[in-house]
Amino acid sequence: MSEPMPDDRNGSAELPMADGARGEALRFEEPVKFKGRKRFLQSLQRISSSPSLARMGRVPSSNYRTGGKASMSCVSLASSSSAYGGHSYSSQNSVGFSTAPTSVVTTPGPDTQTFDFKSRIRVVGQPPPGQAATTSLTVPLPAEVRSAVKDTQLAINPEMTVVKDDYFSKPVLDVVPERKRRAIDFWGEMPYEIRIQIFQCLQPWEIVRCSVVSKSWHKMCFDGQLWTNVDTHEYYRDIPSTSLVKIMTAAGPFVRDLNLRGCAQLWERWTTHGQAISDACRNLQYFSLEGCRIDRSSVHYFLLRNTRLVHINFCGVQAVNNSAMKIVAQGCPQLEFLDVSWCNHLDTQGLHKVVQSCPKLKELKASETRGWNDKAFLLDLFHGNTLERLVIAHSDIDDEGLEVLLQGENPEIDPLTDKLVVAPRKFRHLNLSRCHHLSDKGVKCLAHNVPQLAGLEVSHIISLTDDAFKHLFDDAPLLTHLDMEEIEDITNTTLQNLAQSSCAPFLQRLNISYCENLGDTGMLPVLKACRSLRTIDMDNTRVSDLVLTEAAAQIRLRDRESPLGPPFYRDATVQQPRKVALHLTVYDCQNVTWTGIREIMSRNTEPDRELIISLKCFYGYQDTVNEHMKRVKSGRLESAERLERKWAEYMIATEEAGVGGAGARRRRRRAREAAMVHADEEEGGPRAGRRRARSGGCAIM
Repeated sequence: MSEPMPDDRNGSAELPMADGARGEALRFEEPVKFKGRKRFLQSLQRISSSPSLARMGRVPSSNYRTGGKASMSCVSLASSSSAYGGHSYSSQNSVGFSTAPTSVVTTPGPDTQTFDFKSRIRVVGQPPPGQAATTSLTVPLPAEVRSAVKDTQLAINPEMTVVKDDYFSKPVLDVVPERKRRAIDFWGEMPYEIRIQIFQCLQPWEIVRCSVVSKSWHKMCFDGQLWTNVDTHEYYRDIPSTSLVKIMTAAGPFVRDLNLRGCAQLWERWTTHGQAISDACRNLQYFSLEGCRIDRSSVHYFLLRNTRLVHINFCGVQAVNNSAMKIVAQGCPQLEFLDVSWCNHLDTQGLHKVVQSCPKLKELKASETRGWNDKAFLLDLFHGNTLERLVIAHSDIDDEGLEVLLQGENPEIDPLTDKLVVAPRKFRHLNLSRCHHLSDKGVKCLAHNVPQLAGLEVSHIISLTDDAFKHLFDDAPLLTHLDMEEIEDITNTTLQNLAQSSCAPFLQRLNISYCENLGDTGMLPVLKACRSLRTIDMDNTRVSDLVLTEAAAQIRLRDRESPLGPPFYRDATVQQPRKVALHLTVYDCQNVTWTGIREIMSRNTEPDRELIISLKCFYGYQDTVNEHMKRVKSGRLESAERLERKWAEYMIATEEAGVGGAGARRRRRRAREAAMVHADEEEGGPRAGRRRARSGGCAIM
């Protein structure tokens, strides 16, 4: 029996050795050298149970079966090429024989065990000649590398230990197929309300185009929730009449605001679908048929089926008459806005019924209507006193009718102040333009009766004079818009009274076009006193360059008083966008020259400016002014200054060329050269190569 001989002192372990071999020298026999296939099989250390090795002449181990699957069970420690155990890489114990690794690279098995070269080992090999083998020629694998083998394939042998966790005995895991992603119908599974919300982000004509995608989209595109507000004045040219009819019939119960302004293509549809459309649209509050061609019966159907109307616009609809107004009076008690301008078949007889039945009426537009001398109608308007906006331009009202409208009939007079004791009117905007029957007597009634008046239009009333506005401006402190166009008899006195009145700081728009008697004497005080002016129309007047210079100076003062502070307090690194603070119209003014135009252009290009002036002037200067304004707004101040300088040189050369005497030819040549340089600058700079031919303009103009 072999016994282990531990040596604790040197830390080595001696392997057991056979009894007959202890103390004897190790004998190494030179192995028989084979060639070819036998040499390859000789070098194998892996003993397998495969029957293929048995057929090749190698004797398998007696402890292993030859049938069944081939599996790695043990490794032989004896080799025909090296009878000496130990590390096969050691050249000290190889005695000149090959000690190359005998395991094939692809053969699975345990890693090579590393031992101490100085330890005493026992050689397990063939017994000496003439002596029987007493021990087994094989050694089992370590327990940690043994593989579990099926009971039906391996016999139980006490000399063999089953190898666990063998590479080949591990079960092959079933490959789980990748789960296919379920196809998601993103649009179909989306809630219907969210889809409707997405469609609401589209423009109306885009929704109509989407309706041809599919039946489901067609249903959604004409859902009433998308058409609560049908305003077709911007896209009625892009939508056919059939789609408009379908929208109104499908979305009728949901529609609150129906604006069919300009839909002339519905003329043939009203006769066939007018009643169906009116039956569907029963909840309207805002209804506009401005400029539409519609039959009278369809108008009546709409008015009869919509009793909640608040806003009605029938401007220019020839089918509207007094019968329609009667229906409005009977069925629309909540009416606040009514526009029947340019309805030729309507007069104040129909409007009288509306005024009596609609106590909430605030805005009435009835331009180009007849019957405004009806005293009963005017008295009802006076006693109601609900109107805030009245537009009766080009009507037949006269001075007596306006007095009844503003003062009533036989008003009381205060003996102390000699003023009428009348409740003030609520008018905020009054348009009396082109009422040729009015005179100073009627317009004087506005004084002391309209304290809340903000807009007054009395243009084209040629019979008015300065006396009509003498006391009006002081009694209208909230006046912001004043239109006195083409009143030939007013003078600079009216403008001076306006500059001294209480409404001067609030005035924003002033129109004195074609008032040929107005000039610098009246406009200069207005520009200084009216600091809130935004628009001044003074074409065909006698104003001169002084007015333009004063306007530029006033805008410069406004810029210094702006909320951002003076220019020297602003951040120089941040370029402030230029805003138009004043619009001036001065074309056809004989006293306005290019010098005044240049003054405006020069002030607009000053650095650290926020407010500038927009100018509409003589047609020969307008292209240059527009190009200059374009460059100023885009921040190209240097380019704008260069354009102004070239234009000034051109204008000076042109004036010099018109002077006779010596050097006239030279001056004309300089004028032509200056004109070419200015034209190049106005078009964006000089071009290389040949110049483009330019015409001299229209000879008539």
